[in-house]
Amino acid sequence: MRILKSHVLLRLLNSYVVDSPQPANITYLWNFGSLLATCLIIQILTGAFLAMHYCPSVEMAFNSVEHIMRDVNNGWLIRYTHANVASFFFIFVYAHVARGLYYGSYQSPRVLVWSIGVIILVLMMAIGFLGYVLPYGQMSLWGATVITNLLSAIPVFGQDIVELIWGGFSVNNATLNRFFSLHYLLPFVLAALAVAHLIALHVHGSSNPNGVNANADRFAMHPYFLFKDLVTIFAFFLALSFIVFFYPNLLGHSDNYIPADPMVTPASIVPEWYLLPFYAILRSIPNKLLGVIAMFASLFILLILPLTDISRIRGNQFRPAMKMAFWFFVAVFLILMDLGSQHPESPYVEIGQAATALYFAYFLVIVPAIGFFENTLLDLANKNKKD
Repeated sequence: MRILKSHVLLRLLNSYVVDSPQPANITYLWNFGSLLATCLIIQILTGAFLAMHYCPSVEMAFNSVEHIMRDVNNGWLIRYTHANVASFFFIFVYAHVARGLYYGSYQSPRVLVWSIGVIILVLMMAIGFLGYVLPYGQMSLWGATVITNLLSAIPVFGQDIVELIWGGFSVNNATLNRFFSLHYLLPFVLAALAVAHLIALHVHGSSNPNGVNANADRFAMHPYFLFKDLVTIFAFFLALSFIVFFYPNLLGHSDNYIPADPMVTPASIVPEWYLLPFYAILRSIPNKLLGVIAMFASLFILLILPLTDISRIRGNQFRPAMKMAFWFFVAVFLILMDLGSQHPESPYVEIGQAATALYFAYFLVIVPAIGFFENTLLDLANKNKKD
């Protein structure tokens, strides 16, 4: 296979996929990167096929989706695959971020990798929201109305920005056209960011469960880790097939099968499940502007972890206090996810406020406090050894 190393483009492929040295002790938790790449490819392909039959018009959008489902050959399969892979995409990205948090993958020298990953996460959420509007069912219309209205909280220019996005004074034809254009184009930006993420990772290589330098014990990506990736990719295809063929609407909302009606408000307006934790944070703060700021801050706060985690030990593998704090954070995140689907009434509002405070406290108080405590104990232990 000399051509893999002599051809200018194949040489890059060889460097990143074939000969790339990986730590020998990485587990299946490091497979989420390949699963996310698989999801992105599926989404771009199925999205392109769906766009061939979709009409971004308030009169035709809902019916065009029904046309895809009923009249286009295998249209139901393409549509259900696209909708459910979006959910799997977020399951995998949350697991990928959780693995990064647990094993300290955000620490130097991988700060750039982590930062690009956070930007990818935010862009994914934007793309997911835009796609949720396109079927133009009840939840699509009212979800778009509520979420875009949040920008009206911006002082002075807020309402003008909202009307600029809408292309009028409410969600209308222009809004749907804009959302469709962005939903089609932004995944290619996402793909470019994913390539940048991979390039940044390639500079220093993957981290490992022990959090130490593993340069002395590495194996080539092919065949060892490629076959390991294939195990989880085929498991994903099995799970996806089960959902698509037997429970295609399990992760969706039934109200989106009702055509959009601006004269009828749904009993409960909720976004897709993967946006619920951040929606709960938004609703937990009574002030509209502060709620919007808190919602965006809950995502971008991931960027400050390389600064706030001052511990000299990478990852949580050998840190019992941080292990407990991490699982506590996961529990808070899941509580917020459940609260986002509830009506904004007592006691859910009060629980949401407490969970929001704990969410931010993890990054700003708990992580640096435990790091400081551990560093102090290490210094005392070293001092006692010297004495």
